[in-house]
Amino acid sequence: MKRMVFAAVVAGAFAGVFLAQDRWGAGDLRAQAPRGGPPPEAFAACDGAVQGEACTMRTPRGSLDGACRVTPGEGRLACVPEGGPPQRGGGERRLRVHTVVQSEGDPALYPATAWPQGRSRANVTVEGGWRVIRANGIPNHQTGVFPNSGNPNRIAEQSTLVRLPLDPEIASRPLVVGPGPFGWAMNGVPFEPVAAEYYLGRPSTGWRYEALSGAVPLGLDANHAHVQPSGAYHYHGLPTLLLEAFDVPSDRHSPLIGWAADGFPIYALAGHADPSDAGSPVIEMTSSYRRKVGRRPSGGDNPGGYYDGTFVTDYEFRVGSGTLDQCNGRTTVTPEFPEGTYAYFLTQDWPVIPRCFRAPPVSGFRR
Repeated sequence: MKRMVFAAVVAGAFAGVFLAQDRWGAGDLRAQAPRGGPPPEAFAACDGAVQGEACTMRTPRGSLDGACRVTPGEGRLACVPEGGPPQRGGGERRLRVHTVVQSEGDPALYPATAWPQGRSRANVTVEGGWRVIRANGIPNHQTGVFPNSGNPNRIAEQSTLVRLPLDPEIASRPLVVGPGPFGWAMNGVPFEPVAAEYYLGRPSTGWRYEALSGAVPLGLDANHAHVQPSGAYHYHGLPTLLLEAFDVPSDRHSPLIGWAADGFPIYALAGHADPSDAGSPVIEMTSSYRRKVGRRPSGGDNPGGYYDGTFVTDYEFRVGSGTLDQCNGRTTVTPEFPEGTYAYFLTQDWPVIPRCFRAPPVSGFRR
């Protein structure tokens, strides 16, 4: 359950918080010079919480949903709004306004026929107690042509430096994936499933658009990826050509696809039927999320209409309906971890890329 606190005065106080939104996709974590820092209420909202836990602040102009994150200036957990720092004078950060409530559930994808400028460079090493990822963010496969009518940005090299724990510890409860990377593929391109697009353009409605629904044109290419204003290419769904490059099979266990921001490995589509037996048959890994049935709430800030996958909350977790848990993962043996590990899997069906962490994710990475 989200942590709640009433914030009487929040306006302008979050100018130094490090959450900057990508208006055509997920957010981007970047250090900015503090200017006043978070208010006391933001720290109180995350008292006793862990990195990545969801939180809510109520303000005179509406509630602000976010996640508990370490702020650069304070080194403490504070509740960082999903829509970015509040506007000076109060209220929510301005986002694109959308009113669509139904979709086909299948985005229009641009063909991946172009090679990005520059050579893909990615390196994963073990240094002390850390797994270190260094990459330039250039994919090792063809992409769509950017800019396009749904995305105005060009792919540009990044300077990614990430340190992940070698032995992550599972938290007492799952932690919601907010804006920013869920993890990084082995080619250094981030997995960022969350889109910063909301019904009426307001995060406080709680109705976040699903990037893979096609409800909001995001300019995704055939890899279910597009580009942030910073030039960072990132995946919102199955990275089609990356999986082809890895030759992901259907008759044997998936190769290692990447690393999550909490340090656990990421695989795709296929794993052992018996997670404790490396000799058991290989089967498709399936999500345990299902689309809700019926109508959404209507009136006020609610969109109404039928549950069809347009919004993230159109889905619900049903225990045992698939092979994976609520974070699209399981504890299992894998070729890289014959003794067993917790591992995430990309799946054909929603959520495709996991939407929660089983261990606290790292913060303060560079790109």
